[in-house]
Formats: sequence, C-alpha cells, structure tokens
Amino acid sequence: MKADKIWMDGKMVDWDKAQVHVCTHALHYGSGVFEGIRAYKTDQGTAVFRLKEHVDRLFNSAKILKMEIPFTKEQIQQAIRDTIKVNKLDSCYIRPLVFRGFRELGINPFKCPVNCIIAVWEWGTYLGEEALSQGIRAKISSYARNYINSVSQKAKICANYINSIFAKMEAIEAGVEEAILLDNQGYVTEGTGENLFWIRNGEIYTTPAVTVLEGITRDSIIKIARDSGFRVYEKYISRDELYIAEEAFFTGTAAEVTPIREIDNYQIGEGKRGPITEKLQQKFFDIVKGKVPEYSEWLDLV
Repeated sequence: MKADKIWMDGKMVDWDKAQVHVCTHALHYGSGVFEGIRAYKTDQGTAVFRLKEHVDRLFNSAKILKMEIPFTKEQIQQAIRDTIKVNKLDSCYIRPLVFRGFRELGINPFKCPVNCIIAVWEWGTYLGEEALSQGIRAKISSYARNYINSVSQKAKICANYINSIFAKMEAIEAGVEEAILLDNQGYVTEGTGENLFWIRNGEIYTTPAVTVLEGITRDSIIKIARDSGFRVYEKYISRDELYIAEEAFFTGTAAEVTPIREIDNYQIGEGKRGPITEKLQQKFFDIVKGKVPEYSEWLDLV
C-alpha cells in the first residue's frame, strides 16, 4: 500500500513526505471527512467509478461538519484524475480526506484551517479474493451503531468510525471477517464499512437509508437489481431475519459486492455465494470495467 505521490492542498508531494503536524485537530478529535472511491482498468483506459457522486458526498460531509473546502468540486475531481495519472495506476483505491489542521487545540474546531489530501494506491479485494466467490463469515456486534441523533449518519466523518473499529476488532478476535451492527432499538443497520443486503423469496431487501450511510455502491446495486427485473425493498428487521435469509451480501467501495455465507454461526442459504448475489456481482464488475455501455455515465475516464 504505497504509491509515489500524494496530492496535498494543490501540490503533489512525495508519499513519504506527506506529513501533518502532531497537533493537527483531526488527529486529536477526528474532525475530518473522507471518501472511498475506486478506479478500474477498462478497454478505454482507467475509469473512476461514479466520481461526481463521490465528490458530491465529500462536499456534503464537509458541509455537515461545517468545513468549507478551499477547492471547487471540479478542482477536486481533476486532482483525483491527476493523482492517478502521476502515480501511473491502471486501477486503484482513492482516498480524499478533508480535515481540520493545526492552529490551536481544544474541542472548538473553527480556528483551525481546512486541509485536503488525495491518496491513491493499488488495493485488491477488501475482504480477500476468496470472499468474492466463497463468501465471508460475520457476527452481530455487541456494539450498537451510533445513535441516529448523536452523530450524522449522512456524513463520512472520521470520528464516526471508532464505532466501526470497536465492532471490527471484536469480529476479528471472534475469528470471523466482519461485524454487523444493530441500532439502539435492536434493528439491523450495516457492517463496519459496508451496506447490507439480504434476499428472501427471490426478493431483495436492504436497511433504510435513514439509519445508515447512503452508500454509492448500495445505490448502484439497487439500480442494477431493478434494471435486472428484481424487486428491491428497504426494511427494518431484527437479527433473526438474517439467519433465515436465502442469501446475504455486503456492498461498498472497498468491499464491492461480497457474499455472506454465515452469520453468528448460522449458515446463510447454501453456505456459499447465492445465484442472485452472483448475478448482481457479475453485472457490477462488468459495469465498472466498462463492458456495459448503458451504464457508461457512471465511469469517468482518467
């Protein structure tokens, strides 16, 4: 996980020299927002998947955290393309980060400057190559998802992810790959960095966007599924409905479309990637690799 250059506040900086002060506000208080984006190799060249939507969400996250990004959306989009180019990557993961820098410490963030970076690097399958075909094991976390009115669920705020870190550590120490968090009323929400889908009676369900991050891969899969003739519903459920699902899968920029074969030691369906998950997964990968012309508007050629 290392490339040559990182874009920092308008300049390309050597990877090892991309540094911030140890008293950076975001380092102490989590006052930053970020995006996860992927670029894929296509026959037409490297293409960023849904670049505009990701940059829009980055700016919305910054607005919610009351940070004014000192660049336009168009400048950030171009900086992402330039950073991919300068690192000569055919496919990569992209991490824009907007954060409060150093001026003075204390909870009050307003006196600290707003800094921006864009890092790119080669990153394969988030949960492992086998996960895409065989599926992963998950557990319901003992940690509840952040209460809906305690933090913003619509912003990718750095500090929010401590909730996910606790759940992820618990899952790893339990010997499984991922955790699923419930809300404070016991309803299923999402994974530590992924949205969640499940299938019953041939119909596709996901948790309502009001309680989870509005995932761009989530939105893509909903559109792909409906275009493919499936019914997709948003639904609040308790954990035991997952146990009797025919299929289940995670979606996310890092996770892409990852099947779930087991939850809390309950086998899901046949204990492997199910047919509907496989169909959606294959269509998704064909789209991001530029093989489906009707979805070409989702690809931004570098």
